Amino acid sequence: MKIGELAKRSGLAASTIRFYEAKGLLKTVDRQSNGYRDYPLEAVAVLSIISDAQQAGFTLDEIRQVLPEDMSSWKHDELMVALRKKIADIESLEVRLAQSKAHLLSLIQLIDAKPEALDCKDNAARVMESMGIVAKN
Repeated sequence: MKIGELAKRSGLAASTIRFYEAKGLLKTVDRQSNGYRDYPLEAVAVLSIISDAQQAGFTLDEIRQVLPEDMSSWKHDELMVALRKKIADIESLEVRLAQSKAHLLSLIQLIDAKPEALDCKDNAARVMESMGIVAKN
């Protein structure tokens, strides 16, 4: 199939498909006598795997390392290691995000607890002091 049809079937731009091919993620295909690339039907599945992997947080280098030359010959052990590592990375990110969220929520609560008689400048000093930050004059 030509790149236009592959783009339509995969939902990706032709330039993205060419980019993946240049990066070695999509097998380089032969050109017809008129110069057009002729992609096999398997290319749709490969592009789907690449897109899904990117959405899961895999980098193009990580995808290249586990993507087999032939779609029927996955390296099971390498794939499982990569998948488990990505899960660990996501779990670590979740912990960091939860900590950031908790910090921001406590900051909001601290700012919202502004005494009525306090102006904004003094409230900022109060918030900074409670966070252990010394305000400079």
